[in-house]
Amino acid sequence: MKKQEIKRKYIFLGDVESINIEIIIKSFEYLKNKVNYILICNKNDFIKNSYYKKSNLKINEILDPLSFNNYNRRQLNIFNIENISKKKYINLLNQIKISNNIANNTKYDLITMPINKSIFKKKIKFIGMTEYLGKINESDTLMLMHGDKFSIIPLTTHINLKDVSKYINSKLINSFLKKVFINIKKSKYKLKFRNIKFLCYNPHCSEEGTLGNEDIKLKNILKKFKIIKGPFSGDSIFMKIEKKTLFISTYHDQALIPFKLLNKKSINITLGLNYRRLSPAHGTAIDIKNKSIADNNSYLTCLLY
Repeated sequence: MKKQEIKRKYIFLGDVESINIEIIIKSFEYLKNKVNYILICNKNDFIKNSYYKKSNLKINEILDPLSFNNYNRRQLNIFNIENISKKKYINLLNQIKISNNIANNTKYDLITMPINKSIFKKKIKFIGMTEYLGKINESDTLMLMHGDKFSIIPLTTHINLKDVSKYINSKLINSFLKKVFINIKKSKYKLKFRNIKFLCYNPHCSEEGTLGNEDIKLKNILKKFKIIKGPFSGDSIFMKIEKKTLFISTYHDQALIPFKLLNKKSINITLGLNYRRLSPAHGTAIDIKNKSIADNNSYLTCLLY
């Protein structure tokens, strides 16, 4: 029997002011013989972290991240990116670009750990990692939150809630849904969905137009897509879930809240890139940084997916 080749992956460390380092260190022993992975970050920023200082984990500095030549599975393998600025957001942007270039060159998976988006938004136009990777790759990317029970794709992601209704028009939704179908078909993630259900914009699907006409528009648009059911009211659709269902929500938290509550295993994946990009389905959680209580299940799912 042919020995199965161990997968190679890259991890962009993301924000050090987070639970990222704790999760990576506490997962090391479990992962070291299952997957070969290189952490892309500034080595000194990693070493300064108090959680790392308390660990017995040693660092092996990778010379060439494309070849894995001096990889050591008994140590944490880091490809060091020197900081180019005193400004945190500039250093992180540089690390993202380098991580993206490495993943494009090798086609190995890139796992991006959480970042604090606000530090970018105060300086540049930055919606989120999905959109930024789309921009630097000149690709039309989509966010897919993938879970063991069901998955979701939001029509709009990290935008002001008052602007969501602007996206409920025939031209934008037709274009969006065609992009969804194309990306799922071409996906490198082997995605298969039995049902696709679209969620209403207003509570109770606008109560026959008394809360607005957005859901009437939605219903008429969706008639053109026989494969899509809905729109459904978000307050009841998650009471009974059929496995391998994809929900399309009109805005981010409309489906993210039940998604995170009901799925035991969940990850964030990006559709539309030349490589697989995955991310844990949680934020930086700075309030519990270095407290040894961070949940690493989503991180493990990313590495083993």
